[in-house]
Amino acid sequence: MKTQVPSQAEVVHAWHVIDADQKVLGRLAAQAARVLMGKHKPSYTPFLDTGDHVVVVNAAKVRLTGKKEEQKLYRRHSGYPGGLVETQARDVRAKRPQKLVEEAIKGMLPKNKLGKHMYRKLKVYAGDQHPHQAQKPVAMTVR
Repeated sequence: MKTQVPSQAEVVHAWHVIDADQKVLGRLAAQAARVLMGKHKPSYTPFLDTGDHVVVVNAAKVRLTGKKEEQKLYRRHSGYPGGLVETQARDVRAKRPQKLVEEAIKGMLPKNKLGKHMYRKLKVYAGDQHPHQAQKPVAMTVR
């Protein structure tokens, strides 16, 4: 018996919408990353992009548990000495709320070229409107 390996031309990329309103950030990110990688499909292949597109709406209303709103830090570095910038989660939510969801999902994807390609299929919006109605996305529920 031979194992069926799908070619990139055979893979159909569907569209899914996740409403992040009052959903826990980690659970939402784990499920979105799973769909982006294609692990929800029986044709999952680790070295091919078999995943679907994911649209996350209401990212501004995502929930952080415990004291993460004050204690969680987002770090970036300019590359110069002393160029470390740390920002609290509440400040990130105030300035660019979709960044919370984007960073959480990006951290759960593979750290290679394929992971970057999967990340490009993620669309995150702070409000409840998105411009992807023409793709007929299917609503997903987060456990």
